[in-house]
This record gives sequence, structure tokens and C-alpha cells, in this order.
Amino acid sequence: MDKTTKEELIERAKIPAKKALKMHPFYSGKLQVMPKCRIESHEDFGIWYSPGVAAPSKEIAKNRERVYTYTSKWNYVAVVSDGSRVLGLGDIGPEASLPVMEGKALLYKYLGGVDAFPLSIGPKDCCSAKQIIDFVKLIQPTFGGINLEDIAKPKCFEVLDTLRRDPEVDIPVWHDDQQGTATVTLAGLTNALKIVGKKKGEIKMVFNGVGAANYAIARLLREDGFNLKKSVFIDSKGILYKDRSDLENSNNYKHDIAKMSNPEGLEGELEDALLGADVLVSLSIPVPDLIKKEWISKMTDDAIVFA
Repeated sequence: MDKTTKEELIERAKIPAKKALKMHPFYSGKLQVMPKCRIESHEDFGIWYSPGVAAPSKEIAKNRERVYTYTSKWNYVAVVSDGSRVLGLGDIGPEASLPVMEGKALLYKYLGGVDAFPLSIGPKDCCSAKQIIDFVKLIQPTFGGINLEDIAKPKCFEVLDTLRRDPEVDIPVWHDDQQGTATVTLAGLTNALKIVGKKKGEIKMVFNGVGAANYAIARLLREDGFNLKKSVFIDSKGILYKDRSDLENSNNYKHDIAKMSNPEGLEGELEDALLGADVLVSLSIPVPDLIKKEWISKMTDDAIVFA
């Protein structure tokens, strides 16, 4: 069998985008709202709307928890984004983020039967962490859960952590870019270490990219007992180390990462960090030859790579 060339792989990767530009306008979007109750005649609207709907509203007014019985709140999720960090596209704004949020809502419905609603908020550059937090708190009476999506760092850290600590927020809040990626990475890494017979407290880990995903992965791995002092982080400027001049500001979240990792003060690039590493978790902009075969060969035997 002939080996697929890099050029062929690149051309193949362009196909979904070409199809998307045809199919999205064909359907004018990919979501719709459909009733799930029985409607046989106009008289049925007296049950589902006025005057009959007043009865369940009164019951909910007596006991707020009954909203989960009388409405679909239990199955509603809001997909909230300000479009400030979308996929590999960056800060493209709320309108341009809407196809992505619709896509996430589609996954919820098709794969889990959950009714998710895309809520891209704006206008562009309007939304501070506090504004997003306030927006989520205002809409929580309608939704059973909140999926934060594609919000720029470090703003996304403040939004998630604040909402999860807030006693006024009584529904689950989830940031897929942080917690979703971190959860599957922890599961995969735990099983991979069992296969290769290595211990999580002894391995050297390399994190290529220091965005929301890798930051959340590192936090979760630390909570699970992984030793981050044996880890090295790389951003677009190279390896993070505590004396790096651009990381002196303690308000920069990378400052804390540099302090808790790379105790040897290793400097350089990804190639240098991979020498003797057991695990590579690469979550940066995907481009050809980002990670070279000869760099991987510098890792230990039975190395584990998530990229």
C-alpha cells in the first residue's frame, strides 16, 4: 500500500471546509425548535399556553424546584460564548462564532438527546469576565446547565472559577475547552501509563501550548497526584522558566506555571524539552511538522504522545 504524502493529507483536511460552505447555506443553519407535546387541534393550545399554562406556573411559584417537573429546564443547556477565542480562529466575534456554537448544540442533541441553545453574546470586544458572569447568572432560571465555549484566556479562567464558587449559581457550569479536554486527557493518560508500566508521580511531562486546555489539564493532573515539578511547559516564545523576563508579572497566569514547573530552569524550544520526556501533551495551533519524528525519538522508551 502506498504511503499517503503530507501534501495529500493537507488536501484531504480541506474537504470538510469546502463542504461546509455549501451545506450551511443550503440548510440556513443546522438547528430548529420542534414541539414534543401532542397538538391535534387549536384547542390543545389552551393546555400548553393560555389559560391552562397558568396552573403549572402557580405550582412552580409555590416550589421553585417544580420547574424541573413542569418544564424542559432539566434538559436545557446554554452554550455561551463571546467569540473571543474560537477554535484555531482566534478573536472573531460573536456572529462569526455562531456556526461553532450551533455545531456544539448539534452534538448535544444528536449524541446525548440534550436540547442545547447557542448563545453568542456581544458585540465584539464588549464582554469582560464580569459581564459574562453576570449574563450567565441572569439566564440560569431557564437552563439546567451552562456550557462555556471559546472564551479567551485568562478571562475564561476567572469566569469558570467565579461561577463555580458563587453560591447564587445553583446549576452546573462547564467550560468544555478546559474541563472537557482535561477529563479525556486524564482518562487516556491514566490508562496509557498502566499499559507502559509507569507511575504518574515519577514521569516527566511536556505541555506544548499554554492555553486554556493545557492549563486545565495541568490543574486536573496535579489534583490527581501527577508531579508537575517534573513537567515543562512551552508557549510561542519557548520553554517557560521562572526567570524568563516576560513572566515576571505575578498577574500573568503563566507566572504561576513557570514557578511550579521546570525546576532545573531548562531553556529552549519543544525539541529541547522532549529530551528524556515520558509524556507529551501538545495543544497548540495545528500545522504540518509542528512535532518532528526525530524529536519524539529523544523521548524515553514507551513514550506517550497526545497531539
